[in-house]
Amino acid sequence: MKISMQLRYDNDIVGAASQVAELERAGLDLIWVPEAYGYDAPSFMGYLAARTERIGIGSGILSVFSRTPALLAMTAAGVDALSGGRCHLGLGSSGPQVVEGFHGVPYAAPVTRTRETIEVMRAFLRRDKAVDYSGRCVRLPLSADQGSGLGIAMKMLTPPVRPSVPVWVAALGPKNVRMVAETADGWLPMFFVPEWSGRTWGQALRDGAVARDPRLGPLQISAGGLLAIGPDAARARELARSQLALFIGSMGAPSHNYYYNLVSRYGYAREAETIQRLFLSGDNPRSA
Repeated sequence: MKISMQLRYDNDIVGAASQVAELERAGLDLIWVPEAYGYDAPSFMGYLAARTERIGIGSGILSVFSRTPALLAMTAAGVDALSGGRCHLGLGSSGPQVVEGFHGVPYAAPVTRTRETIEVMRAFLRRDKAVDYSGRCVRLPLSADQGSGLGIAMKMLTPPVRPSVPVWVAALGPKNVRMVAETADGWLPMFFVPEWSGRTWGQALRDGAVARDPRLGPLQISAGGLLAIGPDAARARELARSQLALFIGSMGAPSHNYYYNLVSRYGYAREAETIQRLFLSGDNPRSA
């Protein structure tokens, strides 16, 4: 088992980098750098590569709708080169509010797009031949009916430090989790409760494992929750309550919220509905 954590960098990102260096000395194995719709993660990952020596540096997560598979491969190769082979590429599909509202890209076929992105990205990193790919969401090069017809199959200009960078995928829905268990190096589940994971994701994980390439090795899982050390348990619970309310209440449209759906599958549908209703009405811990 290795120890990882997600970095909070919404305010003082330079100070956060100093904290990562201290955490590395304390024994932390992997730091996840988040990206939503504020600072981009790769810039900060490159900065962390210069400030640290041993710790793994992961994106947690980059949306497959905000970057092409080629750019994701270039980003992984760049951070891997700067860090001496310490990059972990965390991917996810995000949701329609951010993808269509912030990036202006249609939110269509997220599971298929993630699968194809992984396949194309790995092909670029192998750099054994020019990449020619014809999928439902990703096509390289573009045909004449989609573009100018002048595109050619290409491969990355610079040889990567490693021919394969670990690919982790954030997934909660059964179809997405099955795809992750089949194709990804690692899985990033949110609000993971071990004693409920079997009935929530067990079948999807088993189905994906059946089709998994043995060369990938066992599926890695990076999961956890808030950890607070100190005498004030009430304050720690309040921090957890605030995060849960935010994600269940508003991280996604009311009809398209992965966290709301997950908590409902855990058996708390009534509580999830109450949290969402109160949060959207303005009655939430962050507004108090």
